[in-house]
Parts: sequence; C-alpha cells; structure tokens
Amino acid sequence: MIKANKKANNDDRCTSGLRAVFGCNEKALASFRISIGLLLLLELLLRYRFLHPFYSDQGTLPTTLLLPKIDSLYRILCIHAYPYSGSMIYQQCLLTVQVMFATFLMVGYKTQLSSVASWYLYLSLTLRNTWLNFILDRYFHYMLFYSMFLPVSSQWSVDCIIKQRKNGNRNSGNNTNRNETIVSLATIALKLQICWIYLDAGQGKYNDPLGGWTLGADPLPALDTYARHTLVARYLYALLTPTGLRYMTPTVVYAELLAAPVTLLGSYMGNRKVVLYTIGMICSLHIGIALTVRNTVLLSSVACAAWCVFLPTYRGDNENGNEEDNGNGINNNRNDKNGHDNKGSEEGNANGTTSPSTCTHHNRNQISIISYLVIIPLVCGCIWFETISEECNQSMKHIWSVLLHNRWNVFVGAEEYVTWEIAPGKLADGSVVDVWGRKDYVEWAMPGTGAPCTSTARPGRWRSFPYLAELDGEDGEALWSYLCRQWDRENGVSTVSNSNDNDNDNNNDSSTSSASSINSHRKLLRFNFFMLQADVLPNMGFSSTRKRLIKSYDCTKLELRGGKKRDEDIHIDPAAAGAQSEL
Repeated sequence: MIKANKKANNDDRCTSGLRAVFGCNEKALASFRISIGLLLLLELLLRYRFLHPFYSDQGTLPTTLLLPKIDSLYRILCIHAYPYSGSMIYQQCLLTVQVMFATFLMVGYKTQLSSVASWYLYLSLTLRNTWLNFILDRYFHYMLFYSMFLPVSSQWSVDCIIKQRKNGNRNSGNNTNRNETIVSLATIALKLQICWIYLDAGQGKYNDPLGGWTLGADPLPALDTYARHTLVARYLYALLTPTGLRYMTPTVVYAELLAAPVTLLGSYMGNRKVVLYTIGMICSLHIGIALTVRNTVLLSSVACAAWCVFLPTYRGDNENGNEEDNGNGINNNRNDKNGHDNKGSEEGNANGTTSPSTCTHHNRNQISIISYLVIIPLVCGCIWFETISEECNQSMKHIWSVLLHNRWNVFVGAEEYVTWEIAPGKLADGSVVDVWGRKDYVEWAMPGTGAPCTSTARPGRWRSFPYLAELDGEDGEALWSYLCRQWDRENGVSTVSNSNDNDNDNNNDSSTSSASSINSHRKLLRFNFFMLQADVLPNMGFSSTRKRLIKSYDCTKLELRGGKKRDEDIHIDPAAAGAQSEL
C-alpha cells in the first residue's frame, strides 16, 4: 500500500512537472497579453511618423513599383499594398484600426478577434515594405501568432469581467488565487519558439569564426566594442574597465544558451526560485542592451515580455482546474490531495456563482482543430524555409521570407568599426547643408554623445535607408529623390504649376511668381550621401574617420523630367548654380 502511494506520488510529480514545462498558467498568459499589447501599441504609434516616407505613394516605395514585383498571394494578403492604397489617408486609417486592436488586446476586450486582427495587420504592414523588416518585427510576428490560440483573456481582462457579470457573478473576479495551468499545442509551440530564439542567438555567438565572444578575443572582445553607444554605456565601460568587459563577454553566450533549458528544468522540478532567477537574469541582459545600444529599447522590452509565459504560479494560487478540454483536446481535470475530483468549481454554488474559469469558456474544440491546422504547418514551413527551400522562395517577391523566416543570430561578432552618415547638399543660394541630419551645417567629425551608428541622425525605421544604396533604376530614383522632396517640403519651397504659364492668365502668372519665390533660396539642388567609418580601438578609442561616397544625386532632374525650366521655376542665382559643381 505504501509503495503504491509512493508510486502514485511520483507519477503525480512527473505529471505536474511536465505540465509546468509545457504549459502556462493563466496569470502568466495574462501578463504576456498585457505586455505584448502595450509594446505593440507603442510600436504602432511610432509608425505614424514613417507612413509618408515608407508606406505612401509619395515615399520611397510607391505601389506602382511594388505591385509588379510581387506574386498573387502576396497581393491578396497585403491589404496595405492594394491598388490605390498609397494615399496617406488610407495608410493612416489602417494604422488607426491597428492601434485600436492593439489597445483591445492589451486590455483584453474581444481578445480573440483582437489577437487575430493584430497579427494579420502587422503581417500586412511588414509586407508593404520589407526593407523595414527588422528582428523586432519577427518577434511581434511570432508572439502575436501564438497568442491567437492561447486563453490570454482568462485573467485581468475586460472579457472576463463582462462574462462574469453576464453570469450574475460579480464577486468571483476578486478570487485572484485561481491560476489554472493550461497545456495545449500553442503553449508547447510558444515555449519551444522562445527556446529556439536563444539557442540560435547563443550558438551564433559561440560559433563566431573570429571568436569575438571568447575570453581570448583578439583584438577586442565583443562587449568592449558594443559598450560605447550611449552615455550609460560609457559609464559602464569606466566602471567595469576593459578587463572586466573581457571576462564578462563569454558569460553572455552561456546565458543565452542555458537560459531556456535551466528555466524548463526549474519548472519541471517545481523550483520557483530557479525559474524566477533565470528569467531575471535574461531580462537583466536585455535591459543592459537597451541601456547601452541605440534603438534597442523596444526590442529588449519585447524580448523580456516573451518570458512572461515561463512565470511560475504564485504561492497560495489555486491550480485546480475544471473537468474540461483545455482548447487542444487535453483534459485539465486534476484531483485534490485526497484523491477527489475537483468538479465542484464548474458547477457553482447555490446562488448561481460560477468559477472565474468561465471567462475562457468558448468553443474550444473548434479552436483545437484550427490550432492544429495552422500551428503545425507554420512550424513545418519554418523548418522547410531554413533548410531545403530554394533561393527563389527566399526572395522578397514572396511572402515566405516574412512569414517563415525564423533565425535570430544577431550581434554575432564584435564590431570592427562604427558607422554614421552625412549628406552634404547644395542649396539654390549656394549654402551647404546636411540633408540627412536636417541641419544647416555639415559636421564631418564623429558625433560626440556615445559612439556613432547608422541611426545617429535618423533613428527608427530610417536605419534601413543607407543599406539600400545598391538600388538602381526606378527603385533607386524613388529612394534618393525622396530626400530632395522631403527637404523642399520641410523648408517650404513652393512648386510651380506649368498650367499657369498661359498668356491669358496674367493674374495666375502673378500669383505663381509670388508663390515660387517663397523660400526658393532653400531649394535643394544636389547632395552627396557619405558613409563615414572609424575603427574601434582599445580603451574607448577610435581611429581617424574615413568616408565612402554612397550616392551622388542631382535633385534638379526632377524638374527637368517634368518639362520645367529649372532657372525659371526656382530662380537660381547664377553664382549659386556655378557653385553646384563644388559639391
């Protein structure tokens, strides 16, 4: 009898351990929903400032250039690239709808619909301009995808409150001790996805051919080269010293490689301290990245939010579930310590009070079928894309590059040099300005606050711009001419209409002449786009700056192509026009 009880207890521990490894508790999923929803909302609000340059027909990639290059499936799925979708009003309306659904997801209102809409609209937005597809977008893609199949609204959500009130149960929401563990195909896939992210990132650093993440890195370890980007990084550099950074560098590799396995092991053993310590360690790593590397705050925050699904149950939480299917055909019924079935919570009490788990009651069998039909093909598709797919399928012409790309090996090696950009431009009055930095002077020296990077002058989505220099033909023309049009627009340079050149429209001619003279001296004639580089040297040192011409562009051919006379339309001073050759 004693042996039978001991075996039963061992089986219960094993089952409980496996549930903790492959499942997520309700509060962890709610934390995941709130944090991902909040960060998605912030990202979308930041996108408003990039709509004109990157998503409209007046920007760097008009739909007239995009549509002929994509396949039919791409056109169907990307509603941001429908014909006549290049207007700013259309893009602003779509983004506003996307912001609305992100807000709904964060507060847990119509959560199922909000998660589906958020994932689809984000995919469509990414497909509209794949030049801007960064690792942050990959994070949102996979986190939002799996949230569609998870009961993320079972705690701390508007949906939960509404359902409880409909059932006449106004007080059950105060039962914050309930925290059921859900095991489903989606929880398993999401946890494995996070494990893969860190294993892929860690092995990329471990296998760096130059050994930048090793103790004997030569000439400099990776952390020594990265801890220079911000003011906080410089204080950290002074505090730890180059020797301390050298010894700390290899720990990053093993932290990424071991974080997920150790967390899963702690979950299996039921050791909350191990799980929380590991989550805290990996989140502190991301916080350090956010503080020391530019343009990584949102990325680091999303990476930390993903770890919410590993959070263990709190002491005192009631993990007893109902006898019901969990959404993917797995029964969540468990027995209490005395071996009795916990079915009473489903039946409620004599006053009609229902369990808080009713917040997640819906057609779970239907969701189970859909999850198997969608998640398994996606996982298989990722494996296909990264292993045996042909190069043509990896082209941005198809959706597969966005939908199935699942590699995470960033910051693989040490930085050998830092880069930043300037674009000296000649104006109609002969003055020279920095078109890229939007300044009235050109500064060739290295930026003073922290180490420079490609986004020193223009942060966010502008980081992709310098890497598109090889574009030619109509693509290159749309890309580089935008800087001309943007400068003129921001400086109030007027445009003349040829229709007002008729002899019988003297009044119009007079008004046109007046309009064209407004800020015509600020008209941009041409610019050179330079990439500047400086080698990273020991002790926070940098080599002398070297420059490389990326593009030389003549803005005046925009008027010539439209059949306009440059000297007539913008009233260029001849002396200023002659100085154009000096640029």
